[in-house]
Amino acid sequence: MNSVGKAALSVTMAAILAATPPVAHASAPQYLGQWQVSHRAVFDSTLIGGLSGISYDQERDLYYTISDDKADHGNVRFYSVRLNVSDGGIDGGHFVSKQDLLDESGRPFRPNDMSVHPPVLAPDAEAIAFDSAREQLYWTSEGFVADGDDKGPAGLLQPWIRVAGLDGTYRGEFVMPPGSALSADETSGPRRNGVLEGLTLTPDGRHLFAAMEQSLYQDGPTADEQTAGQIRITKFDVESRTAVAQYVYQVERAAPRTGRNGVPDILALSESSLLVIERAANLPHAVAVALYRADLGHATDVLGLSSLNEASVTPMAKSLVVDLNALDELKALDNVEGITQGPVLPDGRRSVVLVSDDNFQPFEVTQFLAFAL
Repeated sequence: MNSVGKAALSVTMAAILAATPPVAHASAPQYLGQWQVSHRAVFDSTLIGGLSGISYDQERDLYYTISDDKADHGNVRFYSVRLNVSDGGIDGGHFVSKQDLLDESGRPFRPNDMSVHPPVLAPDAEAIAFDSAREQLYWTSEGFVADGDDKGPAGLLQPWIRVAGLDGTYRGEFVMPPGSALSADETSGPRRNGVLEGLTLTPDGRHLFAAMEQSLYQDGPTADEQTAGQIRITKFDVESRTAVAQYVYQVERAAPRTGRNGVPDILALSESSLLVIERAANLPHAVAVALYRADLGHATDVLGLSSLNEASVTPMAKSLVVDLNALDELKALDNVEGITQGPVLPDGRRSVVLVSDDNFQPFEVTQFLAFAL
């Protein structure tokens, strides 16, 4: 990704987002600024960090951002955040509330406990999407594999997409498509920590797109510094909570010194177009983040295809929107994992807000980045 030069910034956002209202001006994506959260900041008795997904509530002018903290620094939770986003940048922000996400019994999830049998495994929350029409949230856990012995893992928590009220209460979950279950022998299904990272609701509220971060084992190698990869993006019907289609998205090779490249989040611009974050991070050494537009176009529906190996499929078409590493004015670029549309700016452009996951590490930073389209 780092090899993409500054010339990419000359691509007009009107061309990139041609199918996406509201786009008022033919202009390059403009970086507006950022707001950083102090390291080890505490809110409502929880340590702020691990922010892995974000979604905007336009009516309340709030951002819901989910933490991937597995109940180590507070319960599994999401925060409501207010940002002062304008065409002049981000003039600060503040955390408004914290809400625990609850299990089926209405209780907070317990932290990992390997001393009991079967072990207690906390969800690894990674993505969040707000549904304004139904006043509810969709959120993902990418599951968890607890290391055991040569006979197999000590415990296995499967990935999910769940529905929650704004009070965190459980409202049900989606039926996962074939091939998305973690396997004990790790020869098929998703790779550890490479599962459901991207989640977005279409503007009409009818469909939910969910993206794997990395390639399934049966689909070939995951993207690293030597090879590109391919992930699956699944389209769900919100009413039936079932998968209706699935598409292949090709991930670029990772930039030098960044290790593996993957997709941490997506944003639906329409029923057929997405903004896709590609992010490779080997912190504190290097990070590379780029934003692409992906279009379904003539992409093959692979929902019924068990493996992509030796299969003839047409992936989603993609084009570069912006290479964040090429922006000289954007310093302290960190582990970006979430994306959402923000408010319409005074000049008619639409804002897009990204958030980073600091992994609760002192050498990383929680940052909210704002761009104008």
